[in-house]
Amino acid sequence: MQALEGKMADLDDLRHDWTLEEIDDLFRLPFNDLLFQAQTIHRQQFDPNKVQISTLLSIKTGACPEDCAYCPQSVRYDTGLQKEQLLAVTEVVNAAKAAKAQGASRFCMGAAWRSPKDRDLDTVEAMIQAVRDLGLETCVTLGMLSEPQVHRLKEAGLDYYNHNLDTSPEYYGEIITTRTYQDRLDTLSHVRQAGINVCCGGIVGMGEGRADRVSLLAELANMEKHPESVPINLLVQVEGTPLHGTHKLDNFEFIRTIAVARMLMPGSYVRLSAGREQMSEEMQALCYFAGANSIFYGEKLLTTSNPEANADRALFNKLGISALGGDLADQASEAPLLTAER
Repeated sequence: MQALEGKMADLDDLRHDWTLEEIDDLFRLPFNDLLFQAQTIHRQQFDPNKVQISTLLSIKTGACPEDCAYCPQSVRYDTGLQKEQLLAVTEVVNAAKAAKAQGASRFCMGAAWRSPKDRDLDTVEAMIQAVRDLGLETCVTLGMLSEPQVHRLKEAGLDYYNHNLDTSPEYYGEIITTRTYQDRLDTLSHVRQAGINVCCGGIVGMGEGRADRVSLLAELANMEKHPESVPINLLVQVEGTPLHGTHKLDNFEFIRTIAVARMLMPGSYVRLSAGREQMSEEMQALCYFAGANSIFYGEKLLTTSNPEANADRALFNKLGISALGGDLADQASEAPLLTAER
C-alpha cells in the first residue's frame, strides 16, 4: 500500500493503468486503513475542510426518449413527471444569481435530451454566456454531442460538460439499451479534445455488484486524463421506474467507493451527488473524510429530494467545513434543480 501511495502523491505522475485486481484490493482493505489512505492522499492535493458547491437547474425537463432504468424523465415510464419546455434565458439568469448568493461557485444546467438539436444550442449558448458573466463556472449536461456541437459550447465559454458513464461496461446493458457505452465515450472524447473540463462519474446501488463498481472506477481512472469532477450518485429510487424496489446498497460500500475514487483520481473533485437526502449526517461526514469534496446544494434535484439547505449549513458547521470560495447561505434557491443522475 505504501508503494501505491507513493505513486499517487504527485499529480505529474498520475496512474492511468489500474488493473481490476488492484482496485478490488483497495476495496478489500480494512475500513480504517482505506479511509486513512484516502484522507492522506486527499490532504496532499486539497484543503480537507473545503467543499466545492454546485447548483443544478433543469433547463428542459422530461419527455426524454432514452430508457435509462433509473430516470423519471424517460418518456417510457409513468412517474407522474410533468414535462417542461426549454427555459428562457432570463429564468436561468435569475436562478444563477440566487445560486451565487447562496455560496455556489459552479452553476450546472441540464436538459432531458438524447442529443440536442443544433437550433436548441442557440439558447444554451446564451445561457452559458450569461452565467459566466455573473462570475460562476458553467456546466451543462445535454446528452450526446457531435464534435461541431462541442466546439460551439467551447466558443460560448463552457467550463465543464457532464456526461456520466453510469455503471460498468459489463452491467450497462441492464440499465440502458438506447445508447451504447461507446456513444458515451465518444461524447467525452469530443469534450476533452475541445479543451472543456470533463465531469464524469456514475450511479451505484442499481443492483450492480462490487465487480461493476470496480470496473466503473477503472474506466474513469484509466482515461487519458482523469475527469476534473467525478460525481458519485447513490440511486434515488423513483416509483414507476424499473429500478424502484432495488435492494439498497450498504452504506459502508458507498463510502468505500468514495474512498477508492479519491485514491485513484487524487486531483479530481469527487462529488456527493444524488442520494444525499438518504444519508445520515454521520454517513456524509465519513464520505467527506474519505475524500469527497464537492456537493450539489439545494433542496431538490428535479424529482428527487436533497438535504435542506439549512441542514447542509448545520452539518458544515459541526464538521468545521466551509464552502470553497465562500460560505453557504441560510436558504436555498426555490428554482427547480436537476437530478445529478443524468
